[in-house]
Parts: sequence; C-alpha cells; structure tokens
Amino acid sequence: MTVPVLSVRNLEVEFRTRRDTLRAINGVSFDIAKGEVLGVVGESGAGKSVTGLAVIGLIDPPGRISGGEIYLSGTRIDHLPPEEIRRIRGKRIGMIFQDPLTSLNPLYRIGDQIVETIRTHMNLSESAARKRAIDLLAEVGIPAPEKRIDAYPHEFSGGMRQRVVIALAICAEPELIIADEPTTALDVSVQAQIIALIKRLGRDHGTAVMLVTHDMGVIAETSDRWPATTSASCKSRVRCRGCRRSRRAARSTRVARPCSTVAASSDRSPSGKARTPSPAISTTPQRKPQHERVVLCRCEKPAPRLRRLQAVAQPGAGRRPSRIPQGG
Repeated sequence: MTVPVLSVRNLEVEFRTRRDTLRAINGVSFDIAKGEVLGVVGESGAGKSVTGLAVIGLIDPPGRISGGEIYLSGTRIDHLPPEEIRRIRGKRIGMIFQDPLTSLNPLYRIGDQIVETIRTHMNLSESAARKRAIDLLAEVGIPAPEKRIDAYPHEFSGGMRQRVVIALAICAEPELIIADEPTTALDVSVQAQIIALIKRLGRDHGTAVMLVTHDMGVIAETSDRWPATTSASCKSRVRCRGCRRSRRAARSTRVARPCSTVAASSDRSPSGKARTPSPAISTTPQRKPQHERVVLCRCEKPAPRLRRLQAVAQPGAGRRPSRIPQGG
C-alpha cells in the first residue's frame, strides 16, 4: 500500500480566551497522495486556513493543536520541536499565501528572497542558487527572468507577484504544497493562469497540493477530490466529476448536495425547510454541526426574455447648445 504524502487524523485546533475555549477544527481527517490536488472548500470561518497552518506548524498562541495526528510521508510531525519543524517548513512543505504583497519583503529584491530560501534548504553556491532562481521564474511564467530577478515586489502586478510566491514555494522541491486561497485577490483571467500553473507544477514535479479555497469554480477546475468543511468539521468528500457535472447541468441541487458548506443564496432549502444559520465558533463545541446546508442552483429560474425597444426621441435632443455668456 502506497503511503500518502500527507495524512491527517482527527485533527483538533483550539484557541483559548479569557471566557471560553474556541474550537476552530474538530476531528478533521484526510489523505493526499503523491501528485494529487486535494481541494479544501468551505465557508468563511469553517477552519480551512487553520487546517493548512496546523499542518505546516504556524499556529501561534493562544492557538494550539489539542488533538489528532499529522503524518508527512509516514512520519509524524505534529509533536516535533520548533527547530525540526523549521527544517521541514520550506524544504518538504511549501506554502502559497493568499496575499502575495504581504508574503514578499518589500525591502528586498525578489531574487535575493528566492536565493536565500534555496541556500537555506539546498547545498548550492550563490551563483548556482541564482541560476536556479532564474529557471524557477521562467518556469512559473515570469517574462525576461534574467532582468526581473533584480526587481522589487512593488514592480510586479498582482498575478506576477503570485507567480513569484509560487516559485518560492517550489524552489526547494517540496513533497507538499499548501495553497491558501491563491486566486482570491486576482481577476478572473489571471485566476485561470494560476490554476493552470498549479495543475502543471503538480503534474510535472509529482508534488501533492492542498488547495484551500471557497471558490467552487477553482475547486472544479483544479482538484481531484475535495472535502467540505463546516462548523469546524470535515463533513463530506467527493470527486470533482460531480462538481463539474453540476456546473454543466444548471447547478443541479441533487449533484451539488455534497458541497455542504458553500453559503446558500436563499433563506430556504430545496425541501422548503427554513435554513438555520451556521453556529458561531464560540458555540461549536456545544452544538451539533449543521447537516442541511446545501448549494442552490444559480440557474434554477430561466433567464428573462429580452425585448428590443424603439429609440425614443428625447426632448431638446436636436437643439444646439446655447452660447455661454462671457464673464465681464
């Protein structure tokens, strides 16, 4: 049996406050195989990003992993000391953050940042690391990488900055890449390019990808499987064939039912029952997670017919503008 690149078992993450303990993750379990893209989809506050941060060991106090196990290629990593986690972070697990502008240091050239990361995790000289940085920039689609390597982050567009962050994530040839909503701050055309880039890199390098997003379109185009999270729990896991079929077949409610965490655009479910709002994080440990959250069709109602109107002459449309009196 092939050992998965990442295996998470009954993961629990909680944040302690003065009044209560807030549980952000409650019993999440999933596996990611080599070369697979796993999409983690859920509504805002469902715990998607916290799951990725827990895997890479970036949960800051007062947050902590209160239960469960995390395995990287068969080795448990959730109980390792901070120094050993730092060796894994960047070398074996890469991270693509949501906002590339805040992920890059504005005071350093992008080449310096990539070269520093390469030399930290790989035994390469300065010239060899710079050559590899140029090759990485060319691989992620940066034009004229020999010149742009000496540019600062503010000299790049949003899509180009995100490509630089992806180059940083893959520079040490990691086994796993965690992409935390990598297309949220980008326009639609650039989103498509970044999606194609992530798919190609995972296929060419055999890297497992954990894609965190709330965009069902990104999930359908990128992921092989996607677990849905709601109320800090992992509720369902389906193949993306059904997601694509739901998009083609007018967002069928029956097919989209496994998408249990995408916020619905109506106050009532297809069965006519009143929709119950998602519980707050402070009440998650005391209440059972909601099971009636489903995706509604965006195309349930037929598009209205358009009727051509005749142009109506506006009063005074043919008059010449009056001369403006000259000031004295």
